[in-house]
Amino acid sequence: MAALPYIVGNWKMNGTRAMLNEARAIDRSAARFPKVQVGVAPPATLLYRVREAVEYIGVGGQDCHARDNGAFTGDVSAPMLKDAGADFTIVGHSERREYHSESDADVKAKAEAALSAGLAVILCVGETESQRDAGDAEAVVGSQLEGSSPRVDGAPEKLSVAYEPVWAIGTGRVPSVEDVAAMHKSIRAKLVAIYGSAGADVRILYGGSVKAENASELLGIADVGGALVGGASLTAESFLAIVGAAASLGD
Repeated sequence: MAALPYIVGNWKMNGTRAMLNEARAIDRSAARFPKVQVGVAPPATLLYRVREAVEYIGVGGQDCHARDNGAFTGDVSAPMLKDAGADFTIVGHSERREYHSESDADVKAKAEAALSAGLAVILCVGETESQRDAGDAEAVVGSQLEGSSPRVDGAPEKLSVAYEPVWAIGTGRVPSVEDVAAMHKSIRAKLVAIYGSAGADVRILYGGSVKAENASELLGIADVGGALVGGASLTAESFLAIVGAAASLGD
């Protein structure tokens, strides 16, 4: 049985308590779409409050430290996220890789820490514009998967991969349907190479300027099992339009 499409909102460094109203609205409406799995990743300061405010949707972190505790000022560990009510965490987002210089080994350690804490993991991979223009996109993403994918028992069952072409994030630019299809096919092959037959069931999300206007087309591509949504997830109206697009594909 195929997994439900997975639509996740990454709020990034946005949101104060006023955003709880959006979380409640997303939760109430998402309950109308039982054929879609929905989650939001608020900033850490809101995670516990969002968990208390919602009943239906999943709630996750945007990152976690690879260690459970210690002298790491400002960081948040996977057990802390779990204790605050998180179901999952994102690791390896391109903004973490770029602005915090996170290596594949760093991302792998975080993913394994999250799994050990009982969290599901959304592992992000993606190429820059210069890497795509050089014809290296699939090789770059394959290398990221090889170096970042967790290698612990049961990992593929709690793992999703989010393909986010770095040059499309927040720019309004979107790869062609053919480009997305080719990359997701390549990712699928790499997951099977890493995990064997279990890799065939890992959901591969698309992330990169997903919005209501293009959601149906993107979600209809083979091997696209959902979406990691940035700016369009900050309001219930725009985010739920994407959830609705995912639900309509099963009609």
